[in-house]
Amino acid sequence: MAILTAAGVDPAPRRGGPTWTEFLTAQARGGLACDFLHVDTIGLTRVYVLFLMEIGARRVHILGATTNPAGEWVTQQARNLLMDLGDRVAQFRFLIRDRDSKYIAGFDMVFTTEGIEILRTPPRAPRANAYAERWVRTVRRECLDRMLIYNRRHLLAILGEYVTHYNDHRPHQGRHQHPPNATDVPLSPVADLTAARVRRRKILNGLINEYAQVA
Repeated sequence: MAILTAAGVDPAPRRGGPTWTEFLTAQARGGLACDFLHVDTIGLTRVYVLFLMEIGARRVHILGATTNPAGEWVTQQARNLLMDLGDRVAQFRFLIRDRDSKYIAGFDMVFTTEGIEILRTPPRAPRANAYAERWVRTVRRECLDRMLIYNRRHLLAILGEYVTHYNDHRPHQGRHQHPPNATDVPLSPVADLTAARVRRRKILNGLINEYAQVA
């Protein structure tokens, strides 16, 4: 016992820490994740989109798009985000990002001054930022891979419409089939489609349909 105490080891230590998945699941409500998404226009111009996800709610924010994502630009987008979040900033404890050189010291400082810890993923480990990577795959599969993008302004308009759909309407298994902006309420009972009326709303020029029961 004395040997263990001197070594700083508890009598029944936990031999291994939690896995990355276990850590993210336990801390999801206080977590943020950010990354870049790149899109090539029909003129072969590459546009970089900086986005951030609130992990617990799966809520996505498009921070900006540019052909030249310099560190100063990235830092300014972070400042704009915190202004938009307002008092909600206090509920977040950490931000996951990769080791891209575009995340300069000023970017990290925007968050650390609010008490948000920066967690950098290991090199060449996209799964360590799984929530952001999954959203990139989703937006490509459901939207961007099916559309021609003309320029940065067009891209922002398309992403703005898609993110509104994603946050307000698209169900998520991790949220019991609720969209990110929905409150945590019990699931509605299954509707009888032989008696209920359903309204369809087309978004993105009919690329995606939203359905809602008529009151």
